[in-house]
Amino acid sequence: MPRPFELEYRVFEDAAALSHAAAQHFVDCAKAAVAQRGKARVAISGGSTPKSTFALLADPAQPYRAQMPWEKLEIYWVDERCVPPEDADSNYRMTRKTLLDKVPIPASQVFRMEGERDPEEAAARYESVIRGQFRLEGAQGPVFDMLALGMGDDGHTASLFPHTEAIHELGRIVVANHVPQKQTWRITLTWPVIVEARDLFFLIAGKDKADPLQRVLEGPYDPETLPSQLIQPRSGKLLMLLDKTAAANLPAPGPDGVGKMEIAR
Repeated sequence: MPRPFELEYRVFEDAAALSHAAAQHFVDCAKAAVAQRGKARVAISGGSTPKSTFALLADPAQPYRAQMPWEKLEIYWVDERCVPPEDADSNYRMTRKTLLDKVPIPASQVFRMEGERDPEEAAARYESVIRGQFRLEGAQGPVFDMLALGMGDDGHTASLFPHTEAIHELGRIVVANHVPQKQTWRITLTWPVIVEARDLFFLIAGKDKADPLQRVLEGPYDPETLPSQLIQPRSGKLLMLLDKTAAANLPAPGPDGVGKMEIAR
């Protein structure tokens, strides 16, 4: 059943400004989690906007690197393509080359999805890893301190694509998802896990996202066609960091660049 939540969207002039805002948000969330719980368990996504954000976080010339509690982070992935870790399409490879190889995160605190394995096996193994790290039993699911999502121009998020089986999964933490429209398999966290994150936010940039974003937020509830509509945070609050072109069809934000909506379907 859909649940109401409060959406805050922050609109930035361009993709560069958005990446800086995202980098600062990563730092703020990580520091808050470490202060409260002694560590920050972070689930990240691939894509061009996260890549730019990771580059900023790793850059010693930027303020973010010195602020981040690197040794207290645990890094997980929201989803992965079914390719080896050195493949150009690998989300892990992008993150490693852009961020992980350049900052002092202990290797033992980085938990990748094994995209080179059989998809079902890789999903089962990753669920086992998460259960072990979070010390979960039975039907209990993980609560990530921070979880970053993107959104495709088809309304998908994570690897929850329109009209695919993973949309309907309620009991698993991680699943293999066949994506016929891309003729491929993906590995993804399930949406019931995603919505439990303490700090859940989207990074969305580009004019090709303006129409689907408007339909996700203001259109009829149809998660089979627009899986991003499944992301209704348990906390009751969702943040979207947007560039101007992605936000073009939404109500104009205030003078501070911040807009708010009550989403109740």
